[in-house]
Amino acid sequence: MTAGPAAGGGRWISVAPERLAGWIARFAERHGAIEAVVLPDLVRLDAADGAVAECHVPFPPLRPSREGEGGGGHEGEFRLPPPAAALVAHVCRERTVGVLLARLGGHAAGVFAGARLVTGKVGSRQVHGRSAAGGWSQQRFARRRDKQSAEALGAAADVAVRVLLPRLADLEAVVLGGDRRSIDEIRRDRRLAPLFALETGPFLTVPDPRLAVLEGAPALFRAVRIRVIDP
Repeated sequence: MTAGPAAGGGRWISVAPERLAGWIARFAERHGAIEAVVLPDLVRLDAADGAVAECHVPFPPLRPSREGEGGGGHEGEFRLPPPAAALVAHVCRERTVGVLLARLGGHAAGVFAGARLVTGKVGSRQVHGRSAAGGWSQQRFARRRDKQSAEALGAAADVAVRVLLPRLADLEAVVLGGDRRSIDEIRRDRRLAPLFALETGPFLTVPDPRLAVLEGAPALFRAVRIRVIDP
């Protein structure tokens, strides 16, 4: 679980799907009885002492809970309100998700079943930094850098085509990350339009997309972001 301050008040925390039911139970223990309200993109937990937890729904929308669907637990244990129970079931469901990460000089694409990487590929291309020289030398360097950048992003798009497009029919969502400018350049590739049509948040701000970074992506895109406002 990670945490940090939230703009406008409160703090953000990030909770793994498997820990969400326990986190909600502990929130109720600390702050009293809770009422759960379903909003378009979040489930808000209002506690008796005035504390609020805004649980943002990953892979929206959240389907309504079925009649009788409860929060689990044995007799005497905390039982989640139906909207919270529906959120827990929603986030814990195994999904097939495509991931595309790109930065200048590095890229990764993978298909995940839940948190498990089913297939993936990473790659890199050299892109020189900016030159401090002036005149014609600077212009030649800029042209070379632009060419290297285009080749690097083209390679990233090619990897997405090879890894993600063959699994398009299985994908429930596509998560993007790395550098937004690089992703926006790749977005221009018409071959990838069906993938971008499945785009969902959050955008993953990650370092150079190496294999370890790709393998760690589910911890980011499966987590539930919660804004906690204390009374």
